[in-house]
Amino acid sequence: MTKMHNYSAGPCILPQEVLKKAGEAIINFNGLNLSLLEISHRSKDYVEVMNKARSLVKEVLNVPDGYQIVYLGGGASLGFLISAMNFLKVGGKGAYINTGTWASKAIKEAQLIGDVEVIANSKEDNFNYIPKSYHVPEDADYLHYTSNNTIFGTQFKSIPETDKMLICDMSSDIFSKPIDVSKFDLIYAGAQKNLGPAGSTLYIVKEESLGLTGRDIPSMLNLQTHIAKDSMFNTPPVFPIYVNMLTLEWLKNLGGVEKMSQLNRAKADLLYSEIDRNPLFKGFANIEDRSDMNVTFNLSDNSNKERFDQLWKNANINGLKGHRSVGGYRASIYNALPIESVQVLVDVMKQLEQ
Repeated sequence: MTKMHNYSAGPCILPQEVLKKAGEAIINFNGLNLSLLEISHRSKDYVEVMNKARSLVKEVLNVPDGYQIVYLGGGASLGFLISAMNFLKVGGKGAYINTGTWASKAIKEAQLIGDVEVIANSKEDNFNYIPKSYHVPEDADYLHYTSNNTIFGTQFKSIPETDKMLICDMSSDIFSKPIDVSKFDLIYAGAQKNLGPAGSTLYIVKEESLGLTGRDIPSMLNLQTHIAKDSMFNTPPVFPIYVNMLTLEWLKNLGGVEKMSQLNRAKADLLYSEIDRNPLFKGFANIEDRSDMNVTFNLSDNSNKERFDQLWKNANINGLKGHRSVGGYRASIYNALPIESVQVLVDVMKQLEQ
């Protein structure tokens, strides 16, 4: 089988050793002669998986005491609603920074719950930059932002400063670098970028920040419900959480987020250097806000499109087409993508120039 260089934005590439172990577990999990897909989520063998998946999050990200790890379904799209439901007080206000499609959707969901103020917005330039100047209102309950913008290829390079509660949708760059979890009241992330397949969502929540909204929250949307039941209030997404556990083991054995940050920086530098050097290409995002996870770029002259598309397809590259909001190309260089795959793309770009 010819190996594809997988630049898919999500669901995305996973480590080969993780896929192998996950495949084995589907046939025979823990020597039980049962598939992982068949066993009870209440069984001793699976409870151990859940506990290990949660403990590895704490270990890999150095999560301080007072925080709880929750795995749920629904994706980050449900997290937009859950975050507002659990943190926006009755009669209160949520402050949001709008930097792209997913931030816009988070704003829309929060507006169903209460008052929302968009304090910074890069929509007028098609979200090609991260706003630097904004004021968080004194009457805001929290500040919400999206750390990395998958579609537009921008990324916050530092954590916003605020004395309010801080919430972050970290779906597309969590586990790509070290973060100071103590600065956040809630981090949530869909798994299908750096953590596993689609189907599970990770919540890292400061427990003392919950229960302050003054509203009755439906059980399935209440983070306190899921904390009390160790993410087992209802049947969890069993297989995705198992793959999350395997991916975190792989990341830990590789050297953790510190080592991964170095590898990701090297991949991003390699690709951005070629975009800036090669006159046939131009980057989409402002240079200072470029994402280390999603590299967005366009051709300088679209007459080269047919030739370039044929070249990268011939090189066994997958998932390079840009999102319709931006056009052009998007190379998603998540944790599991090796630098050798990035070099293949760079070589194709040079080949087009030649």
